[in-house]
Amino acid sequence: MYLVPIAWMYVVGMVVLAEALSVNGTVLGALFTLVFWGLLPLAVVMYVLGTPARRRARREAAASPSAAASPDGGGMAAGDAVAAERKEP
Repeated sequence: MYLVPIAWMYVVGMVVLAEALSVNGTVLGALFTLVFWGLLPLAVVMYVLGTPARRRARREAAASPSAAASPDGGGMAAGDAVAAERKEP
């Protein structure tokens, strides 16, 4: 799954290196290339491709009762944490 993003960042890294070391290139231009050709598009693509997995995890979390959903957070039924109040007649 991560082969294409790694390859894309390799290509972008080579372009950034060529631009930074070129006679007509600048380090600022190389940084813009890294951000706008590499990191930003890669982040958007990875977010979009991760949407089904996040949706599936959210559905599974809603369907199965978890320890965090129980009142005491321990996954066990809540007992008598406070003694009952006695009423005098």
